[in-house]
Amino acid sequence: MASCRVCDLRTLVAIAVGLLTATVLGLGIWRAVVRIQRVPRPSPPNTSKDYCKNGGTWDNGKCHCPEEWKGLRCTIVNFCENSTDGNFTFGKIAVGRYGPSLETCGKDTLNVKAGTPRATRLCNVTEDEEIELKNATVGNCDINLDILKDQIHNSSKNPLIISEEVQVLTSNTNNLSPANIASATDVVGQIFNSSRNAPPEAKRVAVTTVSQLLNASEDYFKEAVNDDEKAFSTLITEMETYSLSLDNNSVVNPNIAVRSVTSHPEDTGGSTGVLFTVQKGASDSLLTGSTRVDPKEDSFRPDTMTELQIWLNPSTSNATSYGFIVYQNRKFFQSKTFKSQLDINKRVISSTTNHTGNNQSVSIKMAFQQQYKEKELKFYSFACVYWNLKKQDWDTEGCFKDGERNGLLHCRCNHTSNFAVLMSYEKDYKYPGLDELSNVGCALSITGLVLTIIFQIVTRKVRKTSVTWVLVSLCTSMLIFNLLFVFGIENPNKKRETKLLKKIQFKEDMTKEDPNPRCTAVAALLHYFLLVMFTWTGISAVQLYFLLIRTMKPLPQRFTLYISLIGWGVPAVIVAMTVGIIYFKNHSGWELGYRREEICWLAGPKKDDDKTSPLFLSFILPMTIILTSNVALFIVIIVKVVWKDNQDLTSTKKVSSLKKVFSTLSIAVIFGITWILGYFMLISDENTSKISKYLFCIFNTTQGLQIFVLYTVRTKIFQNEASKLLKSLSSSAGRVKLLPSATRMRLRVRMYNMLRSFPALNERFRLLEPIVVTEETTLSESDQASIST
Repeated sequence: MASCRVCDLRTLVAIAVGLLTATVLGLGIWRAVVRIQRVPRPSPPNTSKDYCKNGGTWDNGKCHCPEEWKGLRCTIVNFCENSTDGNFTFGKIAVGRYGPSLETCGKDTLNVKAGTPRATRLCNVTEDEEIELKNATVGNCDINLDILKDQIHNSSKNPLIISEEVQVLTSNTNNLSPANIASATDVVGQIFNSSRNAPPEAKRVAVTTVSQLLNASEDYFKEAVNDDEKAFSTLITEMETYSLSLDNNSVVNPNIAVRSVTSHPEDTGGSTGVLFTVQKGASDSLLTGSTRVDPKEDSFRPDTMTELQIWLNPSTSNATSYGFIVYQNRKFFQSKTFKSQLDINKRVISSTTNHTGNNQSVSIKMAFQQQYKEKELKFYSFACVYWNLKKQDWDTEGCFKDGERNGLLHCRCNHTSNFAVLMSYEKDYKYPGLDELSNVGCALSITGLVLTIIFQIVTRKVRKTSVTWVLVSLCTSMLIFNLLFVFGIENPNKKRETKLLKKIQFKEDMTKEDPNPRCTAVAALLHYFLLVMFTWTGISAVQLYFLLIRTMKPLPQRFTLYISLIGWGVPAVIVAMTVGIIYFKNHSGWELGYRREEICWLAGPKKDDDKTSPLFLSFILPMTIILTSNVALFIVIIVKVVWKDNQDLTSTKKVSSLKKVFSTLSIAVIFGITWILGYFMLISDENTSKISKYLFCIFNTTQGLQIFVLYTVRTKIFQNEASKLLKSLSSSAGRVKLLPSATRMRLRVRMYNMLRSFPALNERFRLLEPIVVTEETTLSESDQASIST
């Protein structure tokens, strides 16, 4: 009866362990399968990397050429060569741009600090598609943008001269400050103002200035808008009016295109609309031939070459002029609410009519091409918006999404304005299979850690050691970290702009940061338990050093209490200090100062040379200190103990090289040596970094499994208990289906030989000098007898 009860108990334990293992592995595999199905795989390009010439890059099925080249393979010249005009020398100038002279303003001039060129020269294309250089425009080195701002408001100078001076002063955008951008925007806005009576040529030059300003820094634009928001609003409004005055003509620059068309309703019966199209090109710059206006189109028809299209059909019949503007980016439209780092398509299109009816009586359809790197990002959602001049922000009133078709995002609105699409992307995984590999590895580690913890606790009295607490603490912290990593590291909100796109009404409360306490808590817990894990690896290293090297000196009193305070307390202090410092430095947005926005983990450096991020100071720095000490102790122990030959041992007691290798691996795993691979991932070389990522994932996600194999499976106690359990299971199975005695004997012999093939950990340290009885070096009775003899 007693043997049956023991058999039943062992069977229940085996079933429970099996169910736990199957459950964890099932969760890991299910999570991996879901991610595989969710992540789209980019199709490889059907063209080799050498197809695009002169610096062109192959992406999304075509060559993207630098500004100086065009054509299918970037082989057609799109620039003017080095030239001279009078006393001025000019370098290579891209078509459609003004090139600055190499001569700059002298020491005794007002603009010497800005490095302002003395002249600029336009590289243009004639109607016969021939590239030509215009005559140089000479600037005045004793006039700056502030002076021109006063002159345009006081009407003390010819608008054409002012427009040319502004164009020269803004030709080198690298030297522009936020104040310069604000002043130049104010001057250009006044030039477009019809009350100033500026000649058409002055306004054409002003369009060039706007195109040049759009090359300036995004951060400088944000500061400039805060300094003079009215100037930006005036420029946007006046340019809409200017777009109606071109009378079937156009002004096209690399960063802005303005087109106008005149339509007579009596010729068409008032049943057709106007179609404005921007076609795809080999360059991202706007070109004269890339824009087209069709004044008598009765439908909206984007095709494969469409990059942007808008169809405007007024329901009233009194509109005679239509104006369109395309901005290459949204720098003049600085939103206070929508802040996106992954919104790739920045273009804005403006449509204006001169109809006298209600502004809400217009039917508009638009299509915007998605422009993003499919290998790095994946499209999530979008919103159709217009620029609300009263709110000075994007709004959705009267605009609606009309779906996504053939790579184009479709919108429809019932009023004219400046339109755009706000798009949300998610970062895609660059290395295929890496995410799935980490999930499977974590699932195996979780199983191994659970079994190791149970084994260490259950067999503590049998082994009669004090090292159990260190290994259990290490395994517990590693287990909790793996569970948090697998089930909690992803941010459920994904991105703040994603949430904006779902309810993009731009209310006042949306200007505030959108906190996510759950994600912040997960980041703090991941931070804490990973530091705890590294701290316990350091404690394990120090303890093993005392046990194996300084064997004559006993461990300090209350050693377990001290190491517990260090192992569990020091990481808590580091996390608390990190959160406290960030909270007091930035009370309102401290959460995104502590953790990342896309995942629930520590915030990284904002710049390449930033060493003050939470990731560096409160994680990488402590980890580096612990790993450095662990590596030093690892080398000392391996050299002085593991691989040192003991001459006092007889030939029968010599330790084989295989056992030494297992001993080395066991110490390396418990010391966390494989985490050094994380530093190699920071290497800029793509191939080295890629290999390091896979090795890091394989070795560190399976660290719990390695501990289970090396510190549980290889012990005598586990092998004996496993052998007894397998015998019980075998005998139980034999009662159901009898096997020949010879077959049963062969199975048992094979199982016994398989288990004996793993060198037991108690044999591992027989080479130690002197012999130390520790957690994993407890000698068996037969070994002790042999040594005593």
